[in-house]
Amino acid sequence: MAGNDSQVSRRSFLKAAGTATVAATATGSVAGCLGGGGGGDGGSTLRYGRGSHSSTLDPQNTTSGEVAKVTNQAYETLIGFQPGEAALTESLATDWTMDGSDVTLQLREGVTFHDGSEFTADDFIASYRRFVDEDYEYYFEDASAYGPFTLGNWVDSVSKDGDYTLNITLTQTYAPFLRNLAMFVSVVISQDAIEGDTNLDDEMVGTGPFELSELDDANNRIQLTAFDDYWGDAPNVDEVLFLTRGQNSTRAQALVEEEMEIIDGLDPDTIQTVEDSDTASAETTQGINIGYMSFNMSRVEAFRDRRVRKAVSYAIDTQSIVENIYSGIATQADQPIPPALFGHNDDLSPYPHDPEQAQSLLEEAGYGDGFSFELTTFQNPRGYNPAPLPTAETIRSNLDEVGIDVTIDDRQFSDYLTYTSEGRHDASLAGWYTDNADPDNFCYVLLHPQCEVPDGQDWVSWDTEGFNTSNRSAWANPDYMSLVEEAQATTSQSERASLYSEAAQIAHDEAPWVYLDYAEEVRGVSNRVSNYTISAIGGPHLDLVELE
Repeated sequence: MAGNDSQVSRRSFLKAAGTATVAATATGSVAGCLGGGGGGDGGSTLRYGRGSHSSTLDPQNTTSGEVAKVTNQAYETLIGFQPGEAALTESLATDWTMDGSDVTLQLREGVTFHDGSEFTADDFIASYRRFVDEDYEYYFEDASAYGPFTLGNWVDSVSKDGDYTLNITLTQTYAPFLRNLAMFVSVVISQDAIEGDTNLDDEMVGTGPFELSELDDANNRIQLTAFDDYWGDAPNVDEVLFLTRGQNSTRAQALVEEEMEIIDGLDPDTIQTVEDSDTASAETTQGINIGYMSFNMSRVEAFRDRRVRKAVSYAIDTQSIVENIYSGIATQADQPIPPALFGHNDDLSPYPHDPEQAQSLLEEAGYGDGFSFELTTFQNPRGYNPAPLPTAETIRSNLDEVGIDVTIDDRQFSDYLTYTSEGRHDASLAGWYTDNADPDNFCYVLLHPQCEVPDGQDWVSWDTEGFNTSNRSAWANPDYMSLVEEAQATTSQSERASLYSEAAQIAHDEAPWVYLDYAEEVRGVSNRVSNYTISAIGGPHLDLVELE
């Protein structure tokens, strides 16, 4: 981890540049080759180890980064992110303009889907309509919460001018829209697959450099092979295997013993295991993410009192969690916007560990004798929380000191996502990686209810029509919401930064979350791999990886 001076310098540069440009190319030689994993005839296999299997292969049916790791290899968006950076780049669109609420994109010609059909404007229109248009015959009723905040809330109409020009009219000026088009859920799916009998939970029909060869749910294994008719440069490997090892230590050992080439989800102990080996190294870059604990105000009455939320924030020793559990790979959080993004409020500080202040606030709120709640967490490691159970146990111990009884409910990641998206949790450990390197992706997506709020109330019921289930706290502060909405409709970045800074102050003071950490992106990488770039946004760009 860089020292403070380095962090400040980098942060200042990122903000001056106006977006989060992540210095992500790992130092030295990076990424994998296979030890004995290659195919015949000189073929090569890249084995990517992770902590959880993909629950689906449908990018419109998930909020999970585990799904995106796979689908990003097979599907492409109109606009992409440059590997390791936040800058936008050409993908299925070669040029674009945005003038107020009018967006025009010129599409790439000569692109073929994995099913052999030709890519045209009709495919994006079908993908868009499947995601958000309830009047479309093939509308996907189980579409994820991404649909509204990515496209649905902002797009008034989509039309084409011939096969290769798209015209999108927005409902208002919406500053992050082009970045939303680069999100993993904004991929283009074959219209033939959408309107045919393809099961997109189990199949992928995209234009990307890899196509699905085998989905083996029984063994938590996914095999991709290079797509022969890919429009761009062919991948440098013939095959990618996504392999699941739930325990960090098991995954690290597999890397060290050359059974995998790249792994993620490392904690301090497993980083040391990798660094002590002579076959691999741990590579890091600045992350754009946050780990937090949500208070479900829709379910737990005590959490509707700001004094209770602040008391819990004072009672939990986030400094100890960051220093002792996440040591070396994270810093304490104090607001929803990570330090790498413009709009981060530098004047805020993390809540200090102060049990006396916590007890005083609880007594003031009428909970001096304490209360109880269930804390839902995931069993599998995440970058923003590499050790979820020790984190939950620390929280339980801290809150026990102020009379709050916590029961830990730990679940497999896919089950955890479903359970919390249905609002069945009292509180939950959660986290978020940026999708588009814009503050809106945190402030609006995670803490704006996106529905009607009763007068005089700063929370909403989970079953409210149109409620944004990514807001796991069901928080609905009118002042915060107004600032975030104004920032969306503002094109001046300096003005947007000021608005987000104000919103961050409110989110800090109102404490809808316990702010835990901002984590670095860490990967374990075989010494026999080159040209691997860690990306905090999008990716992983496994088609670029070269094997020895």
